Amino acid sequence: MQILILLGGHSAERDVSFVTGVAVARALASSGHQLTGCDPSTGTWFEGTDWFTADRQIDRAPPAVGDEARAAETMTAVLSDTRVATFDVVFVALHGGAGEDGTVQTLLGLAGATYTGSGPLSSALAMHKVTSKRLFLQAGIPTPRWVFPAEEPAQLIKQLGLPLIVKPVAEGSTVGLTLVKASGDLADALTRAGADPLIETFIPGREISVGILGGRTLPAVESIPEHEIYDYECKYTDGKTQYRCPAPMDPAVAQRVRDLAGKAFDALGCAGYARADFRLAEDGEAYCLEVNTLPGMTSHSLVPMAARAEGMDFPTLCETICRLAVEKPRVPVHTT
Repeated sequence: MQILILLGGHSAERDVSFVTGVAVARALASSGHQLTGCDPSTGTWFEGTDWFTADRQIDRAPPAVGDEARAAETMTAVLSDTRVATFDVVFVALHGGAGEDGTVQTLLGLAGATYTGSGPLSSALAMHKVTSKRLFLQAGIPTPRWVFPAEEPAQLIKQLGLPLIVKPVAEGSTVGLTLVKASGDLADALTRAGADPLIETFIPGREISVGILGGRTLPAVESIPEHEIYDYECKYTDGKTQYRCPAPMDPAVAQRVRDLAGKAFDALGCAGYARADFRLAEDGEAYCLEVNTLPGMTSHSLVPMAARAEGMDFPTLCETICRLAVEKPRVPVHTT
């Protein structure tokens, strides 16, 4: 197949996107596909093989975001180019921002391109965490209590107690996220989360993620970070997190987590593949935090790890994602 990989983009997850895109390109090239890369936020096209044979690195902290208006204008022009629709499939390896909130998906649809992952509406619903949480509750999926928009710190603590999680309402890779244990730290955490902070009850317990691929759930992965929370540094720094897959847990609990992941995927109308993230409390209840419609595909990423546990290597996983995009199946998730 002739495959275009979109990578980079204009968000705090730009570094992660480049590593994902390069990893996907290498995997698909190993299977004989023809690859072209493009960073739609800069209008840079990558031809040949040099762009994906060189290693990319993720810094310990997310990069700063530059001129958003200029990046948006460039992205619109690039994705409106008739060249985009000539590829058999566009692999969207963008993370966060316009790459994951439905903007890129809308532009690709208008261009007549076939692309991987969920459509514009599902992408937008999943990116906005409060909207997701409301849909989760309607579907009977537990999620931590929250307040949005933010109120005065004293009122927040009165409503939710401590500890709290403060994070941007529409961001990924735990960018801007803070675990607040003391009331005096709340104001700084709200500032760090940006203009639209979401405040959420912290659920003590285990970090569990479930990948969804083509209408079925994959084995659960447990992340055990060096820090108290699974933050940006622990996600993307070698040796900062231990992983267990399949995550050891009671079979009934494991089945419930997979069931909830499938329900969350369906509640948002997702397609192709995604990853649902949970906090598993000490009493065995699983609380859904979010669904990531463009999960990472790096050496630290959880969906490839879960696929390997079922005997699917990385090139096969990437090919499967492309095939799902071409076939466009939309079926309810099953977990058995």
